[in-house]
Amino acid sequence: MSDAPPVLIVMGVAGTGKTTVGAMLAGRLHWLYAEADDFHPAANVEKMAAGTPLTDADREPWLAAIGRWIDERAAAGEPGVVTCSGLKRAYRDRLRQGRPQVRLVFLQGSRELIARRLAARHGHFMRAEMLDSQFADLEPPEPDEGVTEVSVEPPPNEIVDAILRAYPDV
Repeated sequence: MSDAPPVLIVMGVAGTGKTTVGAMLAGRLHWLYAEADDFHPAANVEKMAAGTPLTDADREPWLAAIGRWIDERAAAGEPGVVTCSGLKRAYRDRLRQGRPQVRLVFLQGSRELIARRLAARHGHFMRAEMLDSQFADLEPPEPDEGVTEVSVEPPPNEIVDAILRAYPDV
């Protein structure tokens, strides 16, 4: 167990509601919130806006920046909520390594539901046609990872309630 306050990482493919749920969760807890998209270098945003999926090398500086944010929370003695797609186990392992206070929440839903949500979303660099690459890269969490899985079918406030029931100690 860690002396550092918890940091919840809300993860899932694009369109699962990470931003909405993460911000609501942080608001309910009165914790600091960070949106993972804000950690991407400009080159990554440009690639995604052009419909080009990111590579592992592209994601490296992004994951490092999220890790620094988590470490800053620990150094300041502050809990937090951050979003991150966390598509691959290697990414999740990297964000957890040396950070026992990190807890992962996987927002899961059908490809059809998520595609409908992405199609209705405007003004975001992640294009709906990139959803296939997100699902292709997704390595669903394994039981040994200790990830809390939550369906994205209910309204966001019910998703937040489910997360808080899973983590009654936060």
